[in-house]
Amino acid sequence: MHQTSGRLLALLGLLQSRPVWSGAELAGRLEVSGRTVRNDMERLRNLDYPVEAVRGPGGHYRLGVGAKLPP
Repeated sequence: MHQTSGRLLALLGLLQSRPVWSGAELAGRLEVSGRTVRNDMERLRNLDYPVEAVRGPGGHYRLGVGAKLPP
């Protein structure tokens, strides 16, 4: 679980660093599979982070309104 929690924090940091990320970009930055990114996004949603996703070739992830972390 420690690796997962650290990865989720890293994922949140990436999502806040720019508005839109593709799943492939996030997977590459985190050095995980696309499936792991999808699972982590679901974990963030379960923690009430408003993660928005668009499917398809131009698909991407982004944080919704009200998801800013403190510095």
